[in-house]
Amino acid sequence: MARTSPSKAGNLEWRAAAELRASGRKLVGYAATFDTEARFGGMREVVRAGAFRDTLANGGDVLALVDHNPRQVLGRTRAGTLRLTEDQRGLAFELDVPDTTTGRDVLALAERGDIGGMSFGFNVRPGGETRSGGRRELRALDLMEISVVHAFPAYQGTSVEARGDGPEPPGVARARRLLETYR
Repeated sequence: MARTSPSKAGNLEWRAAAELRASGRKLVGYAATFDTEARFGGMREVVRAGAFRDTLANGGDVLALVDHNPRQVLGRTRAGTLRLTEDQRGLAFELDVPDTTTGRDVLALAERGDIGGMSFGFNVRPGGETRSGGRRELRALDLMEISVVHAFPAYQGTSVEARGDGPEPPGVARARRLLETYR
């Protein structure tokens, strides 16, 4: 779902994408994927490799939020609790989830598969987009935030998993929760 909101730097845009799973205290995955087409009404949009390069090189502060809500902060690059990299697939992230009500809720919902996906908020850099025949290509963006979204992802192919300190075999988290209910 595409949404635009006025901001100091112009129009802040949000893009969401699906797939979220959880099993620990750390979320990892992709907040955006390259060359994956999203549709907004009659328009098609795609993010190209390198779109986040300048933001990552500048070392600016990027937030990790829930549903783009600045009152639900999960982490940030400035604090070192959110780490972002761009690889061949897209914008990868690793997020140390806080032991807060919001953090615990996100992990529980992600683990059950109830979360809709990931999203990202951005401003287009000057000359950072091309438009042709109802298709928009995003090539240079100022990344403001990434978000876990509860519903309505726009881009398919993003992912997020929760991880603990070590690898957790499939089903262990679910079994742990079940055992905890009998205590």
